[in-house]
Amino acid sequence: MVATDIGIDLGTASILVYIRGKGVVLKEPSVVAFDRDTNKIKAIGEDARLMLGRTPGNIVAVRPLRQGVISDYTVTEKMLKYFIQKAVGKKTFRKPRISVCVPSGVTEVEQKAVEDAAYQAGAREVSIIEEPIAAAIGAGIDISKPCGNMIVDIGGGTTDIAVISLGGTVVSTSIKIAGDDFDEAIVRYMRKKHKLLIGERTAEDLKIKIGTAFNMPDNDSMSVRGRDLVTGLPKTVEVSSEETEEALRETTSQIVEAIHGVLEKTPPELAADIADRGIVLTGGGSLLRGLEELIADRTGITTMTAEDPMTAVAVGTGRYVEFLAGYRKEL
Repeated sequence: MVATDIGIDLGTASILVYIRGKGVVLKEPSVVAFDRDTNKIKAIGEDARLMLGRTPGNIVAVRPLRQGVISDYTVTEKMLKYFIQKAVGKKTFRKPRISVCVPSGVTEVEQKAVEDAAYQAGAREVSIIEEPIAAAIGAGIDISKPCGNMIVDIGGGTTDIAVISLGGTVVSTSIKIAGDDFDEAIVRYMRKKHKLLIGERTAEDLKIKIGTAFNMPDNDSMSVRGRDLVTGLPKTVEVSSEETEEALRETTSQIVEAIHGVLEKTPPELAADIADRGIVLTGGGSLLRGLEELIADRTGITTMTAEDPMTAVAVGTGRYVEFLAGYRKEL
């Protein structure tokens, strides 16, 4: 029986599990619903996400990871266990080797918590990798060469920006602004401009369907339902993609500023490489329309999104295990 190598992208919004030889086998929201009265877990993943904002008093749907960091240890451990078992199946005799990826700014304590949770969930050995490195491997960049690559990984809770060369991070920063903040910005905007209260899921829908970070010639619109703050009754409003640009402007500008900050700290040789090769975007947040154009417009550097930005980190985390295995053989 061959032991399985598993790569886990432990994200604020979703968890992806990659198995060597099989690819990404599982992608589910990192949401857990549990019963307050009995303290038992009711649902995990997609089933629990459908309960967000729609549960009776005794059942709470929570995200055990906030901004890329474990905020509820026991729930995270149970969730990890559940996903690993679901991905591997019950038939394995040997414990899997697991590599988990964490945002580049996490503290040692937070890293230890992730490690412990993976061991508790049944790992034989655990390696922790930084998100930008995993994202770069997953985006198909050869990170072992001595030339600069810039990766911007926009997840649900954190955006990791790094310049990578020779398999390591040269300059990096991690900001706690990402996909979830796009949703919150839309909620705030709807409240201020239309006096309409909408939920997280509606805001996310709006972002995915017509959200944009850069003024585009084609202007889409969609109707949004929520609660009118004046009358307290349900109401429907038409929202255009131009308005979403306005709603998201402050948040997207902060990401661009962080990219600018990293470029300022980059050694000149590597900066020249980046100007040559461009900036690569990964993570679910990079799917926001107009983000490439916005970054290219503000930095003057060509920007492109990885082929499959959602799974890049998970794939890179899994391949990192192979990268390590090859490395061990050489040793």
